[in-house]
Amino acid sequence: MTEQAQSLDLITMGRIGVDIYPLQSGVPLSQVETFGKFLGGSAANVAVAAARLGRSTAVITRTGDDPFGAYLHQALKEIGVDDRWVTPVAAHPTPVTFCEIFPPDDFPLYFYRQPKAPDLEIHTEELDYFAIRATRVFWITGTGLSEEPSRSATLAALKARDKAGITVFDLDWRPMFWRDPEEARPYYAEALRHATVAVGNLDECEVATGVREPQACAEALLAAGVELAVVKQGPKGVLAVHRDGSSAEVPPVPVEVANGLGAGDAFGGSLVHGLLSGWDLAETMRYANAAGALVASRLACSSAMPTPAEVYDLLARATP
Repeated sequence: MTEQAQSLDLITMGRIGVDIYPLQSGVPLSQVETFGKFLGGSAANVAVAAARLGRSTAVITRTGDDPFGAYLHQALKEIGVDDRWVTPVAAHPTPVTFCEIFPPDDFPLYFYRQPKAPDLEIHTEELDYFAIRATRVFWITGTGLSEEPSRSATLAALKARDKAGITVFDLDWRPMFWRDPEEARPYYAEALRHATVAVGNLDECEVATGVREPQACAEALLAAGVELAVVKQGPKGVLAVHRDGSSAEVPPVPVEVANGLGAGDAFGGSLVHGLLSGWDLAETMRYANAAGALVASRLACSSAMPTPAEVYDLLARATP
């Protein structure tokens, strides 16, 4: 187990569930007749995205002790994500998430995570702290801070990690999981103290920092403790600023959008790949943008994560 843990490129910790997506585009959910079932949840999707790029990955999370939970184990194994830290919770069902698809920019989500999602039942005493310290990249999400015992477990994992290697905080603001942003901000601040990289869109950065202008967001995240701030700006592309003074602002890769929901997780997995590859900021951001664009051009999320050849092909076609 020790040797396996040391060999991992990435461990993510947080949300998992089953995505139930319409197989028809532009149709209200009330009128959809056919659906597809997919592995979902931001932490799981980032692990999948990095695995597709050849990285060894695992996820720390929990499912229900039910057929959907069994499906998630099967899906992780088929993609090559280590599921040893995915454990069942008998008391709560595996979450499902529905979406509506109205391209190019309207994809409402409907989360079914009541009375409580199993992935919020991660306990401090159950964590494999050696593995968390040994992995090359450790990735946590804002959703993991939204409720106990996951909140304490996530912060304990960050403290045990102690900025060993690369520690990424995916700001992952989901307003339906919190009473208000003010409740979230102290926990976000604590997580930022222990992270080396912060990633978020403008809404998420505003929750974490109280400011919204991209450069100001990046500077506030650096001041909060990270070494690299990555601010996603939607159609304006992505801004990355490092504590050493280097920065890059890269435009998005144009595609015909089919479903934008998995783009951020594809970006995340590719960000991990670029950081581990030692690429400069601009190259990493271009690659991550292209991976996100590819998934946005496809219906599914996890099963749509691209291979390196697909990313490079899109970059070649997008370069004038």
